Amino acid sequence: MKRVCNTSRLVALLVVVLVGSGACTFDPQSGGSGGGGAAPAGAAEKATGASGAPGPDQRDRPTPVAPTSATTKPKPTRTVTPKPTPSTGTPTVAGCPQGQHQRQVETYLAQLGGFGTVTVDGRQSVADCAAIKKFQKRYGIRPVEGRAGPTTLDVAQRLATTDPSRCKAGTGTTFCVDLTRQTVWAVRGGKVIMEPTVTRTGMSGYRTPSGTFTVNFRNPKEWSDPYEVWLPYWQHFTQGMGFHETTTYLHDKSIGSHGCVNLLHVDAVRMWELGKVGTRVVLIGRRPGT
Repeated sequence: MKRVCNTSRLVALLVVVLVGSGACTFDPQSGGSGGGGAAPAGAAEKATGASGAPGPDQRDRPTPVAPTSATTKPKPTRTVTPKPTPSTGTPTVAGCPQGQHQRQVETYLAQLGGFGTVTVDGRQSVADCAAIKKFQKRYGIRPVEGRAGPTTLDVAQRLATTDPSRCKAGTGTTFCVDLTRQTVWAVRGGKVIMEPTVTRTGMSGYRTPSGTFTVNFRNPKEWSDPYEVWLPYWQHFTQGMGFHETTTYLHDKSIGSHGCVNLLHVDAVRMWELGKVGTRVVLIGRRPGT
């Protein structure tokens, strides 16, 4: 009996040792220089991995009305004319609402370019609406309605104020991350080959470190052991941290990753195409709140 128990314990130990590597906490191979310790294990990561699309708003069910008896005479009803609704200060143009940050968003979109004609006058127009919608769709801002709201302003400002020259890139391909502005871009031979786009890095307690590293492992679909989620287009660079697509809402600032650099689908695919084992990674600044 004693020999059987010992054998069972040995088998259980081997099973634990042979389980696959975990992403976002386990470091298959350290690379590069820079600060930051291993990310602490915790509850399942809220900001990475698959997530279902939000369902429609729940609507109140109508109160059932008792059927009227055939012998009951209906009571006369009085028609009440509703009072006109006061202006909300958000006029619409071709069904496109004007947001409270109209002029600022127009200014940043004109500076960024590539989204259509924008007139910087603080007034919504059909052209402005189309440009803002195109911007919102590109960077995964919901809803795509052309309204210059807080999220649209925040993303436009972060992108417009990102300075790619701050990244000390090498002669080959370099992935650059501005942790302060939460943006990412790619440089090759001194030329920007992927314009700055949005990202989301480690939340409080799981800070993504600044420094210079190297992509040392890639997998088009990596499984994270500690958080039990798939990490599409995984490119690891240090201490279980890497670039990967996230299917959660990237612009929810109340959450973050466990150190990984979260990307929109289109950007994760593009960086996968540009990167390889040996690609240089430069992270500058620090995410606010971490």
